[in-house]
Amino acid sequence: MRARQRPCFPPEVRTLSERLAARALGLLFPHYAEHPDCSAAGVEGELAELQGLLRQLQGLLAAHVAGGEGVRDPSLPERFEEVLGTLYPLLQEDADALYRGDPAARSVDEVILTYPGFYAVAIYRLAHALHALALPLVPRLLTEMAHRRTGVDIHPGARIGPRFVIDHGTGVVIGETCVIGAGVKLYQGVTLGALTVDKALADQKRHPTLEDRVVVYANATILGGATVIGHDSVIGGNAWITASVPPYSLVSRKSEVRVRASDGQTMDIEFHI
Repeated sequence: MRARQRPCFPPEVRTLSERLAARALGLLFPHYAEHPDCSAAGVEGELAELQGLLRQLQGLLAAHVAGGEGVRDPSLPERFEEVLGTLYPLLQEDADALYRGDPAARSVDEVILTYPGFYAVAIYRLAHALHALALPLVPRLLTEMAHRRTGVDIHPGARIGPRFVIDHGTGVVIGETCVIGAGVKLYQGVTLGALTVDKALADQKRHPTLEDRVVVYANATILGGATVIGHDSVIGGNAWITASVPPYSLVSRKSEVRVRASDGQTMDIEFHI
């Protein structure tokens, strides 16, 4: 009852945010539209609906969320529409990079329709655009929606370059202050996180930088705001990295295999990075 004594937070914020994502993604890729209308009039109508959804969200948030100058920016819907035009070629590059890098992919359309890595990146790019326009809450709602559906958790504040590939997807975590260059590829289970969790560090760079063409294999963990993975480096699976590595590095675990004693006693396993 004490919770209900506060003004109720409008539940429409969540549902409208998800409608906004569906409408924006459907505009860019008819693969995601329920009833695609590719005529000029149809596109204009969908853009008008998109702007209407944004204005509704601004109105709801203005009364309930402190901060975020985008809430009161009357030009935000038009500015988002302009950004949307730049996202299409960027996402096409992402889809092409996925297709070219995966021998199992039969077409770019298959990538767009079925690959969770592409869906997560597409929603992230929409959310990042709204984050840059200082609209609060909605960007996080969008990336968390993608997180629920794909297992890929990307903070909308992360900065990610073109031709970004997430292979398989599940378990990938990308923190708020990550900087990722062009042509980077991550496999499932990769964490790009912070070394420490401290509220006082909220405004500092806490997550790593990956320069161009870095590949990070499954379940590797890279931590720290000062950690830079130099360009054209390859980080092997299960690596744990908390310091920078120079360009063209190859980081791998070296495992040692020992034959167990005849009495069946299990020997300790040692790992070296």
